[in-house]
Amino acid sequence: MVGYLFAGQGSQYVGMGRDLYAAFPESKAIFDKADQVLGFSISSLCFNGPKEELTKTNNCQPAIVAMTIACWQAYQAKNPQIDGYMAGLSLGEYSAFVAAGALNFEDAISLVRRRGEFMEEAAAKYPGKMLSVIGLDLAHVKAICLETKTEVANINCPGQTVISGTASAIEKAKVLAEAKGAKMAVILEVSGAFHSSFMREAGLKLAKELGKIKITAPKFPVVSNVTAKAVSDPEEIRQNLINQVSGSVLWEDSIRLMLSKQISSFIEFGPGKVLRGLLRRIDSTAQAINLEKEADFSK
Repeated sequence: MVGYLFAGQGSQYVGMGRDLYAAFPESKAIFDKADQVLGFSISSLCFNGPKEELTKTNNCQPAIVAMTIACWQAYQAKNPQIDGYMAGLSLGEYSAFVAAGALNFEDAISLVRRRGEFMEEAAAKYPGKMLSVIGLDLAHVKAICLETKTEVANINCPGQTVISGTASAIEKAKVLAEAKGAKMAVILEVSGAFHSSFMREAGLKLAKELGKIKITAPKFPVVSNVTAKAVSDPEEIRQNLINQVSGSVLWEDSIRLMLSKQISSFIEFGPGKVLRGLLRRIDSTAQAINLEKEADFSK
């Protein structure tokens, strides 16, 4: 079996997907469909920018999902026999559910556009920041969160945790992390305190949108961010996607579940190599390739 991983927010770049669009009719069809559903050219934004527009949360979320599924469709056309587990980092979970057949692409692309809007609205109403702490174990990070009234947002891999909170609390957490021996404590360039209680209103708004769409049982196991367990019940999927906006992303545990199923080979779909890098830190023996450009398909 193979582990199929789907890229999350922050991995976008101007030019992503342009060569896929030109090389694979399956990829072209996805970008064209995304443009049609959204009512504007998300493909042009992916291919040509400008970067400032592409990086806006309400734009980069549908852009990354479109590009990721364009990769997936090109792969599936050449490899119709799919067997394995799927997982996506935060936003990437929507791509995973599309690939697994639980969500149709049109619904997913509309959902993540709205998700991005709701997250931006919440970030404006409840300003906050995020801090990546590298080189401290989770127990120390949780102690810092308790002291600074911040929250664990992402548990990415051993020694890499992201926390969310107010700007002043994050600044205090950075000082504490460095004092406790963190190799790095970096305030992230994001617009809000994502995956925390600051995003609860965004989750409530997203719940209304999710209530309008059909979710079916996935054809392949998909590991949920918020539980680090494979989920198949459509209503559980719906609730997990709501909870995910304000809940912690249990990425390390999600990967460990896949490794426990004797999966040792992984493919990362979408822009960037973030998930491949995290995988190596979780299990250095696991093999991984990423598919984001036409040339990668020769692998």
